[in-house]
Parts: sequence; structure tokens; C-alpha cells
Amino acid sequence: MTKIKQKHEPAPDTAKVADRLHSAAIHLLRRVRKQDAATGEGPARLSALSVLVFGGPMTLGELAAAEQVRPPTMTRIVTGLERSGLARRMADPSDSRRVRIRATGKGARLLQRGRKRRIEYLARHLEVLADEEAEALKTAVRILEKLLEQWI
Repeated sequence: MTKIKQKHEPAPDTAKVADRLHSAAIHLLRRVRKQDAATGEGPARLSALSVLVFGGPMTLGELAAAEQVRPPTMTRIVTGLERSGLARRMADPSDSRRVRIRATGKGARLLQRGRKRRIEYLARHLEVLADEEAEALKTAVRILEKLLEQWI
């Protein structure tokens, strides 16, 4: 694969594929996210918890930036995660004036169970594919993973 060309109009066929992929990705995520209701936590909390579980401890500002929300919004989200025992604030070992937020073991387990539910739900729906469709989807996933690895 080649690097993405900067600031040009994509070919019409490429734009159509991008539009369809965008729409499909949104619909797919919405459908599997319905499994998250079983956690008892809302989407904003689960998303922030996911960033902490997979990205490690971070400051409130870093977490807010990762989630594309303002710090006051993230403060409310983190407070809710703390109340549920899913995250904890701790002093930054390199700067005692800073606070870092980290997922607790309970938070990591909750997130892993949710991920497992989502994957099982999606896998059940993929079982209806014909063998050649399943192989085409595997190829498409490999292509997307490769594309995302080089994404700037």
C-alpha cells in the first residue's frame, strides 16, 4: 500500500466506497454496542474506561483529549467510574501535583466481559455467511488492519 496523498479530491469510485464503508462501520458499531447495556454503564463511561484499560493511566486532560470532550465533562465521567469502582485517581509518581486516572481490576474485567459479549454477538451473525463470503470478509479485515497500521 502507498501512503495517503494529501489534499486532493478522491476518485468518485473511491469516495463511494469510503461512504459505504463509513456507513457500514457506524451501523455495525451501533448494533454490537447494544450488548453494552448488560454492563450497567453508559457508552461515555465505557469508552473512557476502554481508553484507560488499553492505553494505561493518564491525566484527566489526556483522557479528555482522547475522548474528544472538555475536561469538565471528563471529570463527571471519571467521577462516575470511580463511584462504580471501575477507575481510580492516583498521584503521578513523577509529579505529585498531577493526578493520573487508571482502570481498576474490576474495570478491566468489566470491559473484557463486554468485549467478549460483543465479539460473540457479532460472530453469531457472521455464521450465516457462505464460505466464500467469510473468506472475502477475512481478506477485507486484513486490508483494513494494514491500512490502519499506516494511518497518519
